[in-house]
Order: sequence, then structure tokens, then C-alpha cells
Amino acid sequence: MSNRSFLTAHSVIYAFFALALFFAPGLLWPNYGVELNDRYAWFLSQHNSIFLGGIAVISFLFRDAPSGSGESRKVLTGLMWTNLLGLAVTFYAGAAGIFTGFGWSDPAFFALLSALCFLQLRKG
Repeated sequence: MSNRSFLTAHSVIYAFFALALFFAPGLLWPNYGVELNDRYAWFLSQHNSIFLGGIAVISFLFRDAPSGSGESRKVLTGLMWTNLLGLAVTFYAGAAGIFTGFGWSDPAFFALLSALCFLQLRKG
């Protein structure tokens, strides 16, 4: 897959979750077994969307970086580490019983994106 396609897809995925966590946290979080029981929890979900949206924007802006270039390697490395951190945090949430129900999908999602970033890096 070209860097342009990969980074565009990565951007769309993160933008989708940023919008979902901002506009519909009450619909999304219960699927993971997480209860939003006050306005502060609702706000924290919306606050989290800042970072997901930022990752989407950065991925989108770097989509034209030539494969194998310094810029391409740096953004892909940053995305890989971001996804590995996401894997660690969400795996902990599942193991600790915080995430239930559809919560298993988050570690799988972050593992997949980490592996895809790694493969994209190796390709370049």
C-alpha cells in the first residue's frame, strides 16, 4: 500500500473515532462496558477526541511525504508508537475488567494499526 493510501486510511479511522467520542460518547462507551455517569466523564470523552483528531490531522497532512523519506519515517514511527501505547492502555483496561463487551476490540485495533505501521516502515 502506498504511504498516501495508508496515511489517508489511518487519518479517516482516527477522525471517525474522534467525532464519535465527541458527539456520541453516550452511545459508544456502553458498548465497551464503560459508564458515563456524570458530565465530567462525558467531558473527558470529548477531551480525548482532541488527541484522536490531532492524530487524524497529522496523518492526513503527511500523506504526501515520499515513501522512505525522513518525514515519512518519522510520522510512521510516531504513529506506530502511539498505537503501541494505545495497545498497552487498552489491554490493561481489558485485563483489569474496565473494558468489557466490545472492549476486546480496542487492543485488537491498536495491535493491527501498530503492525501495519511497522510493515509500512519496513516497506519504505
